[in-house]
Amino acid sequence: MQDALARLNAYWTEQGCLTVQPMNTEVGAGTLNPATFLRVLGPEPWRVAYVEPSVRPDDARYGENPNRIQCHTQFQVVIKPEPENAQELYLGSLAALGIDVTAHDVRFVEDNWASPALGAWGLGWEVWLDGLEITQFTYFQQAGGISLDPPSVEITYGIERIMMALQGVRHFKEIAYADGVSYGEVFGQAEYEMSRYYLDDADVATNRTLLDRYASEAQRLIDIGLPVPAYSYVLKCSHTFNVLDARGAVSTAERAAEFARMRRLAADVAKLWISERESLQHPLGVTPAAVAARVAEPAGTGAASGPRQVVFEIGVEEMPPAEARAAREQLARELTERLGATRLDHGSVRLHATPRRLVAIVENVAAVEADHTRTVKGPKVSAGFRPDGQPTPAAVGFARSQGVAVEELTQADVNGVPHLVVRRHEPGRTAQEVLRTVLAGAVGSLRSAKNMRWRDPELAFTRPIRWLLALWGDEVVPVTAGILAADRLTRVHRTADRPVLPVASAEEYLDTVRKAGIVVDPDERLATITAAAERLAADVGGRVDLAAEARLVDQVVYLVEQPTPLLGRFDDSYLRLPEAVLTTVMRKHQRYLPVRDAQGALLPSFVAVGNGDIDVDLVRAGNEAVLRARYEDALFFYRADRDTPLAELRARLTGLTFTDKLGSMADRAERIAALARELAAGLSLSAEDQRTLERAAELVKFDLGSQMVTEMTSLAGVMAREYATHAGEPQPVAQALFDAELPRAAGDQLPATLPGALLSLADRLDLVVGLAATVGLPTGSSDPFAVRRAVLGLLAVHRSQPALAGVSLTDALARAARHQPVPVDEKVLAGIAEFLTRRLEQLLSEENQPVDRIRAVLLHADRPQFADRLLGQIDRLLTDESFRALAEALQRSRRIVPAGTPAGYDPAHLHEPAEIRLHETFKQVSADLAARPDLDEFTQTTVRITAPVNTFFDEVFVMAEEPDVRAARLGLLASVAELGDRVIDWSQLRIAHS
Repeated sequence: MQDALARLNAYWTEQGCLTVQPMNTEVGAGTLNPATFLRVLGPEPWRVAYVEPSVRPDDARYGENPNRIQCHTQFQVVIKPEPENAQELYLGSLAALGIDVTAHDVRFVEDNWASPALGAWGLGWEVWLDGLEITQFTYFQQAGGISLDPPSVEITYGIERIMMALQGVRHFKEIAYADGVSYGEVFGQAEYEMSRYYLDDADVATNRTLLDRYASEAQRLIDIGLPVPAYSYVLKCSHTFNVLDARGAVSTAERAAEFARMRRLAADVAKLWISERESLQHPLGVTPAAVAARVAEPAGTGAASGPRQVVFEIGVEEMPPAEARAAREQLARELTERLGATRLDHGSVRLHATPRRLVAIVENVAAVEADHTRTVKGPKVSAGFRPDGQPTPAAVGFARSQGVAVEELTQADVNGVPHLVVRRHEPGRTAQEVLRTVLAGAVGSLRSAKNMRWRDPELAFTRPIRWLLALWGDEVVPVTAGILAADRLTRVHRTADRPVLPVASAEEYLDTVRKAGIVVDPDERLATITAAAERLAADVGGRVDLAAEARLVDQVVYLVEQPTPLLGRFDDSYLRLPEAVLTTVMRKHQRYLPVRDAQGALLPSFVAVGNGDIDVDLVRAGNEAVLRARYEDALFFYRADRDTPLAELRARLTGLTFTDKLGSMADRAERIAALARELAAGLSLSAEDQRTLERAAELVKFDLGSQMVTEMTSLAGVMAREYATHAGEPQPVAQALFDAELPRAAGDQLPATLPGALLSLADRLDLVVGLAATVGLPTGSSDPFAVRRAVLGLLAVHRSQPALAGVSLTDALARAARHQPVPVDEKVLAGIAEFLTRRLEQLLSEENQPVDRIRAVLLHADRPQFADRLLGQIDRLLTDESFRALAEALQRSRRIVPAGTPAGYDPAHLHEPAEIRLHETFKQVSADLAARPDLDEFTQTTVRITAPVNTFFDEVFVMAEEPDVRAARLGLLASVAELGDRVIDWSQLRIAHS
């Protein structure tokens, strides 16, 4: 290992990097060393490489986990300004380590970096070596909250991971550190003792005191103008916070507060550092401006040629899959619109995309635009000439502005009115002229969900744009964008014998890149991947569920330019792990496709998709080793968790803080249990469901105390079911514990059982009420505590369970409020209720429910399951003439009654037969109507009142002169109108056009 560090240091020294020493206080990454954090600020150039022992208390595992250690070794490289060939330089460093990059699958996979504590972030990748993450590669965009100009590139190697892969060992302790000396022999004792300290013995009170004192000292040093020592105390703050976090002593709210404090300190240090370097007149100099490239060859005129194909390639460092798809669509739209705004004849526009390129192909592009006569409108003729025929100042001014004599002005009718005009003959531009503008504009318009800057003063995109190829037939189109100039050179695989190739003509582009192994058409890559996956899976008697894995396959399509699918295997002993663990590791961490048998059970095989002309056996072995290591991690957690009693896992929740004001996760679990029991009391649960709920409530959230869920939080609920079953709990209890975590995201499965639904409902009610009372409801797009997701889950669960139709969420919110350890006033509850209503309204709108019907049922937003039932009934009843007549009668009654008229009347003042009949029918209907009817029940009971209402309006003059009679008639109509007020808002329902 020490030889590898020496090789990296020698290689980067040859690239002009300085060698500096590790930081003399604990840092969580090489990024935090002032040789990176401070030096990326300001305009001074900087190249540095150094080893950094990186301390992460939360990764402590007592030296028992084969892949996880609290102090690991990073090799850090920072280059400022970023060079155009940073990725190629990096590949050279791997070669210096003895890695054959032509045989291995080296991949740049999206992984953006951010440090909330330092106000720093960047975009980039994690670098995979045969599926193993070995390096973080980042273009810094901000540090200390300050945008960086010029941006720097950071390359951070994970040395232990690289050495385990190169040496073929399965435990970090087995790494050969030097001849005859293992890593474990050198660092094993320290790993165990520091793990003990971080996980068990660090005194929380002492570290809290240190955190405050370090922050105070950092501020004092800032105040006296010493950025370097001030920054060392910011680092001490960061490490002390990490110690507290490892001890489970940091709540969500405390985390946000401490990050804010450290971010403020880091920002002050950054500003002070920049100021100090300016006062020293930048001893290392100032980075010169980037030099724009020139078009490599003169453009042809194209004047004597017929139509030719156009190819336009935008070369980009590896784009994230979602951004590559979006950019393809954006570029297609831009080119179509921009070409359409010209007079240049052309055929179809096709767009392709890979991780490294966007390719537009335009067929049959004419050599020259059609000529055009442009008419420039001037003043009206009547305003341009006097009666004696002399031009007015308006005509003279118009002629002057167009560069013509008054005598050259002609006339044209504009909307039937004669105007003075100038007609200009505009000869068509050549294809080169038109395309130069169109293509440059398309490049400059490219944007992504998150844009970055590199050493180009004009362009911004998801990743750096490094080259442009633009050809009309065999002629280069002289496109320039930022510092780039188009030529006829394309770039293929970085490890190819000739990584840069000339393209003779646009028509030969596809053949040229295909021969070099580049498949630019994503549909073709998709077909290759799916066909190979099916064939490889069949070789072991299995299949890949391509429909279920469609999202993953779509992602993989945009991770490779030359798909090379391969079949990997793992020891079938790992199948003892829960399927969700196996597939989560395969899909989320490795982008592997699981292989299943005919019944859908997992087989000990997977399909990985390599990139390029690789050594398949070598890459297969690497991917199998990576998966084995991840499964060993999972098995380590799984065994430890299953050996721990459920009660002990549940007890660990006391050490996990939910928020500082809302207590521990144990406190939260108790609130959820109590609230679920209260909600159940208002329902008619079966005896079995009642027993299930009681036991599940005692255990709810216990799996958050497990190592597996700590490592893979998406498995919460999954592991609760698994561990509860293993511990001998009844199957309904295990299922309820799983259901309690559902839904985990929009579109996820919903609780299958009523006890689970009640726990899920209680969970989300507790979260929403507690956070609304302490940090407020989300506004805009900001939702750091996922309150919006909890609300959507709350609505989804209620809507999915008919048994919950009678549960009022307004009442449930009030119940949840009574369990909170903080006061929750009525204003907060009203705000939550309104938030729920608006979310339900949005959901129903997205489901294409008519607006009038949504508004008609929103008075039941607190009972969304009931609102759904009403919507279904409205849809059916609006085809029923008797219902439509009833609705019209009720709406007519409501319209005629003045606002504020109370329901109620004295029958003694009713004398007309029609009003007496309406009164009697009303009394019968009122007596028969259920207390809380749905629309079907309401209609069945009240439909008989339609005819009396209509007769009343036909035969009775409502606004009688006698006040008592008028009041009785209005009161009767108000009472009739009020009949349905508890069912829907009849005033919103549109009958005529439904």
